[in-house]
Amino acid sequence: MADAVTLTCTWGRSPMPVTGSPQVAYLLVEATPVAAPPVPVPLNFCLVLDRSGSMQGAKLQSMKAATRKVIETLTEQDVVSIVIFDDTVQTLVPATLATDRAALLAAIDTISEAGGTAMSLGIQAGQTELQKHLGPDRLSHMLVLTDGQTWGDEETCRNIARSLGQANVRITALGLGAEWNEQLLDDLAEFSDGNSDYIADPNQIGTFFQRAVRSAQGTAATDARLLLRLVREATPRAVYRATPTISNLGYQPIGENEVSVRLGDLVYGQTASVILDMMLPNRSSGSFRIAQAELHLALIGVEPEQVIKQDVLLSFTADPATPAFEPRVMNLVEKVTAFKLQTRALAEAELGNTSGATQKLRAAATRLLDLGELDLAEKTRQQADQLEQGQQLSAETQKELKYATRRLTQKLEE
Repeated sequence: MADAVTLTCTWGRSPMPVTGSPQVAYLLVEATPVAAPPVPVPLNFCLVLDRSGSMQGAKLQSMKAATRKVIETLTEQDVVSIVIFDDTVQTLVPATLATDRAALLAAIDTISEAGGTAMSLGIQAGQTELQKHLGPDRLSHMLVLTDGQTWGDEETCRNIARSLGQANVRITALGLGAEWNEQLLDDLAEFSDGNSDYIADPNQIGTFFQRAVRSAQGTAATDARLLLRLVREATPRAVYRATPTISNLGYQPIGENEVSVRLGDLVYGQTASVILDMMLPNRSSGSFRIAQAELHLALIGVEPEQVIKQDVLLSFTADPATPAFEPRVMNLVEKVTAFKLQTRALAEAELGNTSGATQKLRAAATRLLDLGELDLAEKTRQQADQLEQGQQLSAETQKELKYATRRLTQKLEE
């Protein structure tokens, strides 16, 4: 069954030139499920929805429409629950099979806005519903949507997310508008091997909800982990996720020449890939084994854990006319670099280092322009100008730049 997922390793430049000294190289490692599931994986799916007063109007109507669409997308084998929260909490739909669609849709119609925001009450109630159907026969997911700050219970939220992660529950944490705590939602996702994202326009809620449900239904494998064993003197410098979204994986160095990273769940129709930035030792002309890649994963419905191995070879040449760059890999490297510059710029702006933030924003804008991301490049340039003039970045601008660069590679997968 290991052939249900392919493991592919591609160098950013091959062959490499013989230089007589160590040099930087980029390796793209991709894991791709190769077959569609015969039937969607049964889900244990909980929606935890903010219905506070700030959600009134278009936000609430779009959220309700998106939730109705989720119900229509689920199968009769799926278990669904719906929790709504403000500064109180209500379990609108206790965990139940998604068979009586009319009753579920009628319940959604009753949602109205009220009160403040206490997210921990919502996700705690959601955890209670999910626990009723935890088990190996279902994939458990929680979708959280909020448009506001939750005050005083952030650590409670994080602790619940850790507990859910330990129970193999994935959290998709979505922030609507500009006023929510992005660090908190990012943490909820990270602690559960889930995802976090920014929704600028209420009309986009349905797109994000559908993406979450479709990804859950298309899960091919869970707990995928990549282990790279490098030859002596080959040194890892950084590992970034490239697709489906960009992130710094904060790789775990097992030893000087071994790297382990978590890929999380693998989804049909998507490629999970990482870019390894490494320093290679000097080599003479010829072909050499640089690393061995091992992909460990749990295929849905298959025991025990599967392991896919591949030797990673690289050729070196003394012919200066021969070495060539692989455009697809280097394009991903450039997008990852734009993400790194953007992330560091926002961090420095928050610390008050205007000069450093401005410099990195301009560098990111240049790379984005070269990549053809014209709108994002212009927005990034404008923010550099704004900082240089002594103005602060708005919360909305920071979220837009952060999550837009994180999604730079999604177009390759859609």
